[in-house]
Amino acid sequence: MLRGFYTAASGMYAQQRRTEMLTNNMSNANTPGYKADQSSMRAFPEMLIRRMGETTVPTEKGLNLPVNAAIGSLNTGVYMQEAAPNFLQGSLQQTQRKTDIALLDTNMPVAADGNKGTVFFTVLNGAGETRYTRNGNFTIDQQGYLTTPDGYYVLDDNSNRIQLQSENFNVNEEGYISENGIQIARLGAAFAANPYTLVKEGDGLLRQTGQPLESAFNNPAAGFQFQQGAIEASNVDISKTMTDMTAAYRSFEANQKILQAYDRSMEKAVNEVGKLG
Repeated sequence: MLRGFYTAASGMYAQQRRTEMLTNNMSNANTPGYKADQSSMRAFPEMLIRRMGETTVPTEKGLNLPVNAAIGSLNTGVYMQEAAPNFLQGSLQQTQRKTDIALLDTNMPVAADGNKGTVFFTVLNGAGETRYTRNGNFTIDQQGYLTTPDGYYVLDDNSNRIQLQSENFNVNEEGYISENGIQIARLGAAFAANPYTLVKEGDGLLRQTGQPLESAFNNPAAGFQFQQGAIEASNVDISKTMTDMTAAYRSFEANQKILQAYDRSMEKAVNEVGKLG
């Protein structure tokens, strides 16, 4: 019966973590470029239960030999193995603002493992490290540098900060930035053959766990383009997220009732059955 406690509790904990993930998705439904997390549930490894004992061999010295009798297998519950982002392209929203720039995946290569590649803007975080984002809702700071809403510098294709004279600039489909008819820089773009190696850090930034991502301009198989005056919306499906949150809550509630039933059974065993002895 005690194993039942652990099994029901593991189900409650897994659904709690899933609800927290879905709540975070819902809260970022209006965040440009946000990639919704998706959960992966997995059962704990199955265990084989054996009864350990010993038998006495009728010898002169009374030899005792260990004996293991197989009882059967036991699955000890479920857990949320991971929360991985869904890198599906979000819808395009027209804003007509010069500082809003969207990245469009037009023809991304697919790796042997079935993962589809994607591209990201390159930015410089507060510690001076390169990070990646799909949030093109940029702005211009007091020094004229192109930055993210959180003040991180947007980098060009040479990993340099981009300084502008005003918001009166143009970006073409290939990422070239021009002011007053003069080309001054090209927006940086990094290509991830397997974007699932990236780790979310908050503020819409992602970090590469291994070697830095290569420039997308060096990969002829990566088809993408920039679009000024538009942003990529989050890819959160609000209706599906609400349905999943309800299902997770109901599952949590069902495991809670099972746990309560086990608790009542244990109480009865201690207070009533124990008196018969």
